[in-house]
This record gives sequence, C-alpha cells and structure tokens, in this order.
Amino acid sequence: MEPFWERKTLTELDATEWESLCDGCGRCCLLKLEDADSGEIAYTGIACRLLDIRRCRCRDYGHRQQRVSDCQVLNPVVVSATGWLPDTCAYRLMAEGKPLPDWHPLISGDPDSVHAAGISVRDRVVSEEFVHPDALADHVVRWVG
Repeated sequence: MEPFWERKTLTELDATEWESLCDGCGRCCLLKLEDADSGEIAYTGIACRLLDIRRCRCRDYGHRQQRVSDCQVLNPVVVSATGWLPDTCAYRLMAEGKPLPDWHPLISGDPDSVHAAGISVRDRVVSEEFVHPDALADHVVRWVG
C-alpha cells in the first residue's frame, strides 16, 4: 500500500498524519519580510522567539498563537493560499503534487536526516530576542527557497 502522503490530499489527512508531515526544518519559523510592491518574500536568519534553534521545534507549540500574535497555523487552506512556505516544505510539496525528498524523515526513517541534509535552520539562525526589529533587513538570507 502506498504511504499516506502519496495517496491522500492535505484535506484528507488526520491530525497525526498532518503533524508527521512536518520535517522539523524550522524554516517556517523564520521572520520574513515582504516587498510591498512586488509581494516577494525574503527570509531572514532570525527565528521566532519560541523556536528552539537546536531542536528546530517550537518551545510552546500548543500555545504558539496566544504567545506570538502573528504565528500562522498551517492548514490546507493556508498552505494553498500562501507563498511564503519554503519550496522544501512537505505541506507545500503535497499541495503541488510533488514527492517528498529523500531526506524527509518520513522517507529516511530518521528524524535527523533533515539536519544532516543541511535543510534545517539548526545552528544557522539567531532568536529574534537578540535582534532589534529595525535591523531585520540586515539579516536577509538566501539559503531558504
């Protein structure tokens, strides 16, 4: 039988399947800047204050929206409508009908494969607690697609 991510759509996933799609890269937790004219999204090397940079997981996942007002909780509608998810994101890949990459933990069977492949933000970013809000543009990175 095909794995769930190959036979279901995002709207058909149960809560466990949905959560297991997250590869743990932490890229969605990076602060982003949007060009007001073009709508282009630029990622910064600055992570949400709730992101555990070493584990690439939210420190308070269950309450993230209450603690971070602009935290965007993903669901099938948001995934389909947003342009800011990185091109490596499994939710985006599924929405676009593309396969998961070999390094994805669901494929590799190893939760650290995303880090070994150099996809995650592990040890590559700083917390927003340490950056002045006016300096965000000084921290734009090019390694996030």
